[in-house]
Amino acid sequence: MSSDALRTDQRQAFLRAAGWGSAAVTPFPGDASTRSYFRLTDHKQAAILMDAPAGAEAPACPPDATPARRAALGYNALARLAGPNTAAFATLAQAFKARDFSAPQILEADLDAGFLILEDLGDDLFARVIPDRHSELDLYLAAADTLGAIYRSSFEAEPMAFGKSWRIDGYDQTALLTETELFLDWYAPERGPAPTATQREDWLQAWRQVLPVLDAHAPGLVLRDYHAENLIWLPDREAEARVGLLDFQDALFGHPAYDLVSLLEDARRDVSPDIIKPVSDRFFDAAGLADRDAFDAASAILAAQRNAKILGIFVRLARRDAKPRYLDLLPRVARHFVRDISHPALSPVRAQVRELAPGVFAEADQ
Repeated sequence: MSSDALRTDQRQAFLRAAGWGSAAVTPFPGDASTRSYFRLTDHKQAAILMDAPAGAEAPACPPDATPARRAALGYNALARLAGPNTAAFATLAQAFKARDFSAPQILEADLDAGFLILEDLGDDLFARVIPDRHSELDLYLAAADTLGAIYRSSFEAEPMAFGKSWRIDGYDQTALLTETELFLDWYAPERGPAPTATQREDWLQAWRQVLPVLDAHAPGLVLRDYHAENLIWLPDREAEARVGLLDFQDALFGHPAYDLVSLLEDARRDVSPDIIKPVSDRFFDAAGLADRDAFDAASAILAAQRNAKILGIFVRLARRDAKPRYLDLLPRVARHFVRDISHPALSPVRAQVRELAPGVFAEADQ
C-alpha cells in the first residue's frame, strides 16, 4: 500500500472514531505547507479536518537547544517552526479561545496521529470579501484592534491541550537570521551569482547591526502569518472576536510590529496605500505602545526581514517544489522589500542588497 493510501485509511479511521465517518469530505486547495485541509459536511453540520502527518518535515526546535544543535536538526529548528506538530495548533487555539479570541474550537483530536477536527469559521476570508462586500479600512482596523488585544494579553510559555503541551519560544536572532538567509540561498542565485562565504557573513553581520532596534519594545505573542488570506470576518461576534484566526501554530514571542507588517505588506494582495497609516496608528494605540520612532524603525526592519524570507521562499517553492505560480508574486514582494530597506535604520542591509542582488531593484519596478 502506498503512503498516500495508508494515510487515507488512517484519516477515515479517525473520522469514524470521531463520529464523522459518514460525512462528505471535500479537500481544500493545497498551500505552501505540508498540512492538508478538508471540509466535512454531515446533515447540515460542517467542520474542518486538519491532516498533518508526523515526519513530513524536519523536526521542531527542542527546548533550550543551542544554535549548533538547531542547525544539526535543520531549518524548522533554526527558524523555530512547529512543522506538522498538531499540538502546537491545538494548544494555541485553546489559549486563544480562553482569552475570547476567535481561533477555531477543537472538536476532536488525535495529536499523535496528526489529526484535528476544527470548528468551521466559514469562507469569508478578508481577501475574498474586500472590497465587494466589506470596507478594506474597516476590516484592517478590526485586525489591528485584534492584534493590539493579543499583544496586551498574557500567554503562558507552555500551554496545554488534550494532555500535551507545546513550548512557545522567543523569536530570537538565530531564527531571524536563518530566515534572511533564504534570500541568499534562493533569490540571489535566481538573479545572479550565488553569494560567496564571505558575502554571506557580511550579509549576516549587516542584519546583526540592525536587529538591536527591536529591543525597544517588550515582546508579545507573534502569530507570524497574519494577513488577509488567514483572517476570517465574523461580523456577528463582538469586539476582537470579529476577526477569525486561522494560521498560528508557528507563534513565538517577538516584537509587536511583526504581525502588523505581515498584514500591511501582504505578499498576495495590494493593500491600499491610504490605509497604511491609520491602521498602523490604530495598532500602536491599541497595543499601548510608546516611542513611535523606534516602533517605525522596528517595523521597517521586520518588514525587510520578512520580505527577504518570502522572496527566498517563493523562489524555492517554484524551483524545488514545482509551484511556479509563486514567481508571479515576486514583483510585489520586491516592491515591499525595496521600500523597507530605504529606511535609514536599514542602511547596512541596503548596501548588502546592492552588492548581492541588485536585480531586486529592477524587479520592484515591474
